[in-house]
Amino acid sequence: MTNRIFAANWKMNQAPADAAAFMRTFLDQYARHNDRRVLFFPSAVSVHVVEQAVKDRSDLEVGVQNIHWEDKGAFTGETSGPLARAAGAKHVLVGHSERRHVFGETDEETGKKVAAAFRSGLTPLICVGETLEQREAGKTIAVVKRQLKAALEGVEAHDVATAIVAYEPVWAIGTGKNATPEDASAVHVEVRAKLRKLAGERGAAVPILYGGSVNRSNVDALLKADGVDGVLVGGASLDAEQWLAIIRST
Repeated sequence: MTNRIFAANWKMNQAPADAAAFMRTFLDQYARHNDRRVLFFPSAVSVHVVEQAVKDRSDLEVGVQNIHWEDKGAFTGETSGPLARAAGAKHVLVGHSERRHVFGETDEETGKKVAAAFRSGLTPLICVGETLEQREAGKTIAVVKRQLKAALEGVEAHDVATAIVAYEPVWAIGTGKNATPEDASAVHVEVRAKLRKLAGERGAAVPILYGGSVNRSNVDALLKADGVDGVLVGGASLDAEQWLAIIRST
């Protein structure tokens, strides 16, 4: 990877006024870095605020946290890919552990959302990862490969090459625990192998991020791990000063 990716998932936080204040602080202190990309995934109500703040910075991009697999229709409370694009989003989180385990999103639905993202011109950031029970049963690799296959099977190789993948072990989301750099590397190697199987050599171009209780204290070690091309950050991305420290990591 020539460019690291730092992705901020704000989850259900940061109202428009809060998002605007965050971006003012952030932009005042963060100059363009040509060796990294910074992605923001705000709440749907704050997407436009963040998009307007970064519109003149090609190194800063905005995404949505979820889309429906249909382009339009009677789906109250949902956002389609075309609507997200019209609001200025370039990316979308798909298959985040909270979507899977809180809202019951299935592998099949994840695949449909990935297809919808590509159809709408959005880049999917596809999240995969195992629960603690699955990890302790030695099923980590099988689970991750199953989720990745469901998300990308049938997708053209040229589209696969434009996706982003994040390994986020469910047991590390919001718990303060994170995989060791060695743990992350071991899974990332398997993810890379699966991507090559799905898309041939084009699979080598897909960035693979690590997510799960990433903060300013552990980010350097994680980024130095083999196969880790960037990080997907939750709670630590809500504080502008900590987020700045994270994305300035080497």
